[in-house]
Amino acid sequence: MKKQSFLLICALLGGAVLMSCNQKQGAKTAQGGDSAKIDKKIYLQLYSVRDDIKSDFKGTIAKVAEIGYTGVEAAGYADGKFYGLEPKEFKKEIESVGMEVLSSHAGRPLAENVAQTNWEEVWKWWDEAIAAHKAAGMKYLVVPWIPTPKTLADLKSYCDYFNQIGEKCNAAGLRFGYHNHNFEFTEIEGQTMYDYLLTNTDPSKVFFQMDVYWTGRGGKSPVEYFKKYPGRFELLHIKDEKELGQSGMVGFDAIFNNIDKAGAKYIIVEVERYDYAPLESIKMSYDYLINSPFVKADYAQSVQ
Repeated sequence: MKKQSFLLICALLGGAVLMSCNQKQGAKTAQGGDSAKIDKKIYLQLYSVRDDIKSDFKGTIAKVAEIGYTGVEAAGYADGKFYGLEPKEFKKEIESVGMEVLSSHAGRPLAENVAQTNWEEVWKWWDEAIAAHKAAGMKYLVVPWIPTPKTLADLKSYCDYFNQIGEKCNAAGLRFGYHNHNFEFTEIEGQTMYDYLLTNTDPSKVFFQMDVYWTGRGGKSPVEYFKKYPGRFELLHIKDEKELGQSGMVGFDAIFNNIDKAGAKYIIVEVERYDYAPLESIKMSYDYLINSPFVKADYAQSVQ
């Protein structure tokens, strides 16, 4: 056989083998084989590991980062500090393990009798809180709860209050929002509290961090709220009865398939109750989202 013919046959056979290998690898990838997982931006509300943090802050955040979480939402602000750390120190600790500081839960309710609120003290508290959140590198400051207003007038006072806080946050380069539980889906003087908050706050100053689990527990559909108030839900708390995807109570596929309507930029896992150790629970929840094909890699990019 001539040398040129031999080389041609070898080349053809090699190409056929390579094509066959690529086809097999592609089939394994399509079937969810040993291909690399898609990197997704998933954040954690640190209340999920509250007890672990109390006993070992550094060790706990290192384990959160090791699981794969992109960043955190704090739930330990008090007296100008986060978990007892100065804002810049908190930021440094989170970033030292490769995570981002995204947001924080903090707030100061009005007096039970709203008219008796000491506004000088209130705004002094907020000025300090906003400065601390800015120094910690936060993008968002979220009020996690308010006392249930007794009258519609009191609820309107909270709407006005939120608009003013939002204006202050905007001036500092932060976004201000409100996080719901289930009581907001009850009525006050014939008005559903959550709808009233949404329609009486300025979208440029106040966003809503919907907790999809508590919305369901309030008897409402997250998707219907996405459709009714598009673009108002910049952050989503992705939560289940316990570990994500285990209860069958929350329609995560429907939520994520309609998430563009919500205007969500970031998804934040929160696990309040557990069937397993907290760190194992948050890993199970992370893995559920990583392995769910309906969860996109980055929601911040999709809404820009």
